Amino acid sequence: MRLVLIGWGAIGAEVARLLMARKAPVDLVAVGLRAPRDGLPCPVLTDPADLAALRPDLVVEAAGRAAVLPWGLAALRAGADFAPASTSAFAEDGVLDRLVDLARAQGRQVVIPPGALGGIGALAAAARLPLDSVIHEVIKPARAWQGTEAESLCDLSGLAAPTVFFEGPAREAARRFPQNANVALITALAGLGADATRIRLIADPAAGANRHRVLAQGAFGRMEITLDNLPLAGNPKSSALTALSLLRLIENRAGALVI
Repeated sequence: MRLVLIGWGAIGAEVARLLMARKAPVDLVAVGLRAPRDGLPCPVLTDPADLAALRPDLVVEAAGRAAVLPWGLAALRAGADFAPASTSAFAEDGVLDRLVDLARAQGRQVVIPPGALGGIGALAAAARLPLDSVIHEVIKPARAWQGTEAESLCDLSGLAAPTVFFEGPAREAARRFPQNANVALITALAGLGADATRIRLIADPAAGANRHRVLAQGAFGRMEITLDNLPLAGNPKSSALTALSLLRLIENRAGALVI
């Protein structure tokens, strides 16, 4: 399978490292970046229009929400499927619709990875019947919220107990906290949508991991999913499971057995 990665930050580099270490049946043919860069294991693209010449089967984005629409449109036009990790881009009106409409016209797919959230398959299955409520709590160490709007909403350095500094719809959470709330849009897409899914963002001075807790009720019954994810080395704002979920997605697309 011919793969193009968009972005070479902590997540993209980790995905590439794991693919090589596991000897996955994947040919990493290029990395898409904003500017040229030396020292990467494959050619660098800076123009989405250059994707077509590479004939990729799958394009995986891990570069930030601004990269989703231009690289996604180019990937689908090039005949590839597109997997965006920066799902907070879908908080903007029309972005997801444009990608899905083009995918339908091209006979391709927009594939949403689960990111840091396990159990998303159970929520998506439950949503085939009516859902009454979905609440997603994102609990992270206080330092993981540094550099975000949370700094103006609570005293991150002086917290003595877990503090809810934001509660609202997934669409607003993704707009205001794009680096830390990508997974909120995944939960929303799997369940009740961006406006009916409730998100609570919590800074916990005692937390040693990134915790996601999803509570859903509906005609299927009730579920509660809790994950404690260790941060990705070198980037406390991202969970290691985010990179692992992209790895699983890629290996499932390339392998004979899909789980």
